[in-house]
Amino acid sequence: MSDRYDLEEFVAASEQKELHQGVFELENDRTLEINLDNSMVWTKLGAMVAYRGGLKFTREGIFEQGIGNLLKKMISKEGARLTRVEGTGKLYAADYGKKITIFRLRNQSVYVNANDVLAFEPTITNEIKMMRKIAGMMSGGLFSIRLSGTGLVAVTTHYDPLTLIVKPGNPVFSDPNATVAWSGDLEPQFKTDLSLKTFFGRGSGETFQMQFEGDGFVVVQPYEEFYGASS
Repeated sequence: MSDRYDLEEFVAASEQKELHQGVFELENDRTLEINLDNSMVWTKLGAMVAYRGGLKFTREGIFEQGIGNLLKKMISKEGARLTRVEGTGKLYAADYGKKITIFRLRNQSVYVNANDVLAFEPTITNEIKMMRKIAGMMSGGLFSIRLSGTGLVAVTTHYDPLTLIVKPGNPVFSDPNATVAWSGDLEPQFKTDLSLKTFFGRGSGETFQMQFEGDGFVVVQPYEEFYGASS
């Protein structure tokens, strides 16, 4: 009679698989494998859970992205901080068990909530954007990273993401705490519902809303992630 809890069966079922899918691979929906061959990649600070090979980890230099980004990083907490990983080997990255999605930009741009960027290739440029109109409304403010160029990007969400298409005359409204990303051509506006505004506790998505108008998409998650708090 076989033992359903046999250790060898557990190892075989959970061991790392060679998928040969390229630089970014999903070992599972919550663990990203990054294959480096005398190359480099940017990852979220603290995202490494394991690696093999000769990899070097360097925290992003304070002036590496310019003085403007430096000042924004200083007040946007760890969510916008990056690590340079270079060398030859395999890196396994994750972020609090959040679900990982990989997509490729082809001379395109996308805005991603600063806390939800897991990794991107060095061919992608990044610029921190502070949503000034909502900064005073929410704990920690709200920051996004504009990712532009051609290359792979990995982002994280709590549970499965939902993408809503924005069309002219048919805007999308979203909870800032549940908004993960949006296309680079969209510029969100913010509205406050004074009838729901409360002076106690955190502002909710019903009180403060992001409004997207134009032609593009918005990605949301079925979870309210409060910025300035632990994930």
